[in-house]
Amino acid sequence: MKRLSSLLKNIPHKAELLSEAEISSVCYNSKNAASGSLFVCIKGTKADGHDFAQSAYDKGSRAFLCERKLPLPPDAVQVVVPDCRAALADVSAEFFSHPEKEMKVIGITGTKGKSTVAHMVRHILESSGIKTGLIGTCGIAIGEKHYPTENTTPESYELFRALREMVDCGCKCAVMEVSSQAMLMGRVRGIPFFAAVMTNLSPDHIGPGEHPDFENYKNCKKALFPLAENAVLNADDSYFGEFSSASRNVVTYSINSESGFRASDISSLAIALGKSFSVTCGDTSAPVCVPLPGDFSVYNSLAAIATCSLLGVSIKSCADSLPTVSVPGRFEIVAVPGSASFVIDYAHNGESLEKAIDALRECDPARLICLFGSVGCRTQLRRKDLGKAASNADFCIITSDNPNTEDPEKIIDEIAENVAAPYARFADRADAIKYAVEISEPGDIVLLAGKGHENYQLINGQKLPFCEKELIIKYLSEKIKV
Repeated sequence: MKRLSSLLKNIPHKAELLSEAEISSVCYNSKNAASGSLFVCIKGTKADGHDFAQSAYDKGSRAFLCERKLPLPPDAVQVVVPDCRAALADVSAEFFSHPEKEMKVIGITGTKGKSTVAHMVRHILESSGIKTGLIGTCGIAIGEKHYPTENTTPESYELFRALREMVDCGCKCAVMEVSSQAMLMGRVRGIPFFAAVMTNLSPDHIGPGEHPDFENYKNCKKALFPLAENAVLNADDSYFGEFSSASRNVVTYSINSESGFRASDISSLAIALGKSFSVTCGDTSAPVCVPLPGDFSVYNSLAAIATCSLLGVSIKSCADSLPTVSVPGRFEIVAVPGSASFVIDYAHNGESLEKAIDALRECDPARLICLFGSVGCRTQLRRKDLGKAASNADFCIITSDNPNTEDPEKIIDEIAENVAAPYARFADRADAIKYAVEISEPGDIVLLAGKGHENYQLINGQKLPFCEKELIIKYLSEKIKV
């Protein structure tokens, strides 16, 4: 419980009568409102919280943060602030007694590789005895506890609540993915990052309801770095100079350029998907083996090693940890003896799909089959690039990937216009997976791209249970019995 006045002590505001009421919770969704809750009227891309204030009042809320006076009953305390999103972050930090000041927070951004680097950093730190929490696309992890998240970076209230739980559980560090949308919407406001990590940058998330153009997308990413004490940057990325100029203490990693942490002697593993290389920092070198394919996995490993070095972990300790790292839905292998190899990956734009296919080509499959789709109601610009990238496979299966309220057949049509390889099409992703299992043979690699860690399909506004791994195993079992 916190007094309303204490929550607002650092926030510019106007209120006719500031109550000394005790606040038991903070919410921004009227469904979560209750007696004792402070309702914050934030504006989203589709809805405005001001329109739901009466609903929150009806559920028991009597304290409101708003940007304009609302027609509520006289016993409602209305606190008018310039920016409700900023206020939500400030109030949340105060409500949870500023957990961000009690631990080292590492933020990871970039177009691709955020989840992988975040999991690598946590794995290395935990292996080194540094208890670390994780927040990102795959959810929130605190010790053995796991919670799902709606967004890559949760809203500030959920973020500070997670950080408080981490501190209370003994975590000394938190590693989180920081999306461009999170920066745009102020979700990480008030967090003094110990380190900010940049993986790479290329156009993505540009379109209705997202970023208006690449410049806006890039600048939202770049805005993280002035907030951080240290910056870990990819010296091979074409935007390295811009991000370096926006940063303070810069640590670099690379394959091709001069840098603080550099990889050499890169090769593919002979008996499994993965990469081996040597990492050098100054006069120190160590051999590294990571169970993920592609040169991008080398970059991700270097980013994690460079980051953990800032926390005093040696290169050797990092190298000793990486062979056992795993990332949900990132080159996750479903292996059944006597069948093709099935690989589940989150590649969901043209560049990431192209790199995933190239990485699997290194394994010299008899055939490379790519099953993929594109999300509905947004990111229409991806469909052309996805079709072109998938054309590098031997055979494509075009299907659905969270079509939501958009016609799946229309999405498939837009993708298929750009696919040069032979293909089949199935609007139902389960049917597509069954077909992939039926036509696959030993020696083939089947890449299921786009959904990765997700355990649902978004159809007509509903999240329906959907697990690719379970379906693969089910259909393979049926095939073996036949």
